[in-house]
Amino acid sequence: MKQRNLLNTFVGIILIFSSLSLWAQIPSTGSLTPEVIQSLRKSFKLDAHTKAIMNAVTHNDVKKLALNRQIIAGYDSLFSHRIETGKVTNQQKSGRCWLFAGLNIMRPIVQRKLNLKSFEFSENYLFFWDKMEKANFFLESILKTRTRNICDREVEFLLKHPFPDGGQWNFVVALINKYGVVPKNIMPESQHSNNTRVMNGLISRKLRQDAAILRQMSEKGKSKSELRARKTEMLAEIYRMLVLNLGMPPVKFQWRYKDKNGNLSEPKTYTPLEFFHQVVDINLDDYVCLYNCPAHPYNKLYQINLDRNMVEHPNLTFININIDSLKAVTLRSVLANEPVWFGCDVGKESYIARGIMTPSIYDYEAIYDVDLKLNKKDRILYHDSVPTHAMVFVGVDLVEGKPVKWLVENSWGMKRGCKGYLIMFDKWFDDYVYEVVINKKYLSPSVLALLKTKPIVLPPWDPMYSLLE
Repeated sequence: MKQRNLLNTFVGIILIFSSLSLWAQIPSTGSLTPEVIQSLRKSFKLDAHTKAIMNAVTHNDVKKLALNRQIIAGYDSLFSHRIETGKVTNQQKSGRCWLFAGLNIMRPIVQRKLNLKSFEFSENYLFFWDKMEKANFFLESILKTRTRNICDREVEFLLKHPFPDGGQWNFVVALINKYGVVPKNIMPESQHSNNTRVMNGLISRKLRQDAAILRQMSEKGKSKSELRARKTEMLAEIYRMLVLNLGMPPVKFQWRYKDKNGNLSEPKTYTPLEFFHQVVDINLDDYVCLYNCPAHPYNKLYQINLDRNMVEHPNLTFININIDSLKAVTLRSVLANEPVWFGCDVGKESYIARGIMTPSIYDYEAIYDVDLKLNKKDRILYHDSVPTHAMVFVGVDLVEGKPVKWLVENSWGMKRGCKGYLIMFDKWFDDYVYEVVINKKYLSPSVLALLKTKPIVLPPWDPMYSLLE
């Protein structure tokens, strides 16, 4: 025992002197000098074990090497409660997850009401109007900031993001309340709704050109009415480009359906708003956006500037609460067979090929022998993690009354995940779920009271400004 203690003391002294030696090489200027580089070389020991790891990593995808095979072998895809959903949707190569998720929470309503095996709304229809509204919002924002310096942070933000695909829950509410919804076959997908890169690039260039024209007109003393008249002409060009890329949005349409029993309905004519109010018939204003963002104080109402798609609609407004409260109301909604729209950082610690989301799915620390841990607050503050993707909770697995995993409906088609679904372990929920949308009836009076308080306004460069894609 004494010999072991002496050995441990000796090793400790060696490590201390090695560390002191390394620190002694750091110059006061902070530069990466030859002396520092030499000390770094000496600190790296290429023993047999490290050499084997280096050979493996340099010849293979480190993600595959770090994959925790025990989790893959040990999990199951069973859930104690599951909401009946329709066929998995596919946003293809576009950033429309927020819109797909928003429409997906309403699909079970239509399926139950009309006794349908599956149903899908036209994402392309609302996408058309989202793009039109975003173009108008961008140009109106340019008019609002026309006297500011081109290097102003808000102006710079607008010019960097003139025509994004991404969005948030408040975008869904604004679009449906104004334009209604239509079945998928009424306005199906197009080449450019499925793959938006080229269309977005061209229209973004056009909008930046328009921004330059409007600012130059303002510099020449043109009146606001003259600027608005020119803006309307610009919008006509954007409308033309959108129709050519996405198709013409319907004003009225005729629709009929066949139910599970093979009964064929009589054809009926609707406007998009009539279809929403008569067939879907829910009040989207009853839904509240809740966040878990430990970087900001809890039990406060927040609003993010410029986080909207319409001039006349309010910015994204949310209540920030702790993760246990967020999870509790999510559970209440799912158990009541009401799907929950949510936003998360989907790329973190997720094995999408098999649809598994758990913090221990990849063990990079074992490979690199470094500590990679950050808590949720620091991940946000230091830009390691933000909301990136919207999906829908449609099930939960309870063990002794507590959730151990959640069933997630994604919009990446049947080939990714577990036939289009993802299995989220409860710890992953804690770490990477940032927002949920819940009906007011599941919220406590104290939380609802926060909606009447004055919101704290956050800038669009706050980490929580994130257009989910």
